[in-house]
Amino acid sequence: MMRFEFKKLRGFLRDESGSAYLVPFVLWMPLMVAIMVASLEIAALSVRHTQLERGLDATVREVRLGTGENLDHDTLKQMICENSTVLSDCEAMLRLEMIPLSLRDWSEPPRMADCQDAAEPVRPLRQFDPGQPNELMFLRACYKYKPIAPTGALAAAMPKDSQGYAALVSFAAFVQEPY
Repeated sequence: MMRFEFKKLRGFLRDESGSAYLVPFVLWMPLMVAIMVASLEIAALSVRHTQLERGLDATVREVRLGTGENLDHDTLKQMICENSTVLSDCEAMLRLEMIPLSLRDWSEPPRMADCQDAAEPVRPLRQFDPGQPNELMFLRACYKYKPIAPTGALAAAMPKDSQGYAALVSFAAFVQEPY
């Protein structure tokens, strides 16, 4: 019985009929795996960025409508996280930067997001300061996340901080409307 099993195994190992397919498989398989990993990475990146944009847009809409809340930095961060459903550990990984811009004396906001909290007070419609009507506010949100495959081709090309976090940046602008 055992001799019969060894005979089958020996026959299987000596059979060379599949060797013509083995070389292309070995050559193409790493490429296919890399494409699948990159596809998963880009899909996760797209979902995260879409959710960050959605959360920021919904929050800025509430601010523009002037719902009567006293909105500070922490409240804005909480609202963005509530409107972004798939961002894991959002409150800890989201950084907000709010910069007042003057339309008359224009100076461009910094191009690079530093992903650090730089909170400026938000003045919603109900707390409008009559001395500064129509003030343009630039709100930038930076969400840090760990890539799915940090050593994959796509994640390796992304800029990351010292802890291996990549950053997604989204921004919105709104005007403090007068009554």
